[in-house]
Amino acid sequence: MNDVLASFSPTLYRGRKVVVSGGSSGLGLAVAQGFAGLGADVIATGSSAAKLEHARKLPENAGISFQRLDVRDTEAVKAFFSSLTQLDVLVNAQGTAQPVEEWNEKAFMDVMDVNLNSVLRLAMAAKPLLEISRGSILNVASMLSYLMDVIVPAYTTSKTGLLGLTRVMAHKFGPEGIRVNAIAPGYHRTELTKAMWSDPVGAEKFANHAALKRWGEAEDIVGAVLFLSSPAAAFITGTCLPVDGGYVSGNV
Repeated sequence: MNDVLASFSPTLYRGRKVVVSGGSSGLGLAVAQGFAGLGADVIATGSSAAKLEHARKLPENAGISFQRLDVRDTEAVKAFFSSLTQLDVLVNAQGTAQPVEEWNEKAFMDVMDVNLNSVLRLAMAAKPLLEISRGSILNVASMLSYLMDVIVPAYTTSKTGLLGLTRVMAHKFGPEGIRVNAIAPGYHRTELTKAMWSDPVGAEKFANHAALKRWGEAEDIVGAVLFLSSPAAAFITGTCLPVDGGYVSGNV
């Protein structure tokens, strides 16, 4: 992480307020740490009280405020953003998957609500504050926005839809000066993918398919998020940047 942060001014986000939804673990937590490391006032939200409490105890998370927020609850989302007086960046990193079970309607709809519907829910609630700051929204999509995995139909569908939503929101919010972009992570070693990278044979297979011949780490997405949310990307909106080590390009 230090090498990533050294690429930016250490005060780049000083005085900025950042909310990272889905920021209590995995990729979202790495993003929250990145913003905090460059001076931002960061709130990381999650739905699991246990994960939030664990994150609070880690010394590397000092300075990050961890708050519980159920992104499926419209009224809770509205109340959360109404309690803020400033917002410069919203990162939608919330996500879930229910392999195989997603072929059942209830599981399919549950995953869609968390991965796609909630992005619109949070964006609309955050919009008044982002209008004031002329801030930005960063959505975390996936390489499955471009590919597919038959055991996670809802995850694949939701992440594909997130690209369309990113483009539409960029044009809807653009007149107010709000930029909306996305990143598409590939195979990164997190708790969510542990079953895959813990198997040496499977892990090697996925690594060899990527151009860089390795799995990504959570911190590998941080630089892209920090850049797209910064003044250096002031004329970039409505786009998605793959951060997958060249995995998707190997399928073309």
